Amino acid sequence: MPGEDWRAAGERIEALLDAGGPADELARVITSLYGTGLHRLLDLLHDHGALTDPVLTAMAADDLIAGLLLVHGLHPDPVETRIELALAATDVHLLSISDDGVARLRTAGCGSHDAIREAVAAAAPELRDVEFVQLIPISSLFDRPRA
Repeated sequence: MPGEDWRAAGERIEALLDAGGPADELARVITSLYGTGLHRLLDLLHDHGALTDPVLTAMAADDLIAGLLLVHGLHPDPVETRIELALAATDVHLLSISDDGVARLRTAGCGSHDAIREAVAAAAPELRDVEFVQLIPISSLFDRPRA
């Protein structure tokens, strides 16, 4: 929603509310309006020298603000960084992200894939899927079965 289109969005929201318009269109218009407002807020902060690295770090660390920034494509951290931060306390590592939005994760343990999948989805909602690649320890290749 570039430039002064936010005024038109406000008028459209009011018309949809008055007419009992479709909820999905209303949600889309409101989300677009808020995204434009957040983008302008960040631009103003940057233009006035208030959008410093510590401020960006604090914004990215706040779950609510980070979520709003993610919804509108304004999060300061790239997807890889967000995933790596979500995996920091685990034995799981990001291998790659495909062009179609699938993250491949390497795991050496048998941890909860569901919990890891949820953490990654929260950090990177733009992903389509998460795949796990389990590594077999090299030492296990030399173990012989016992009779």
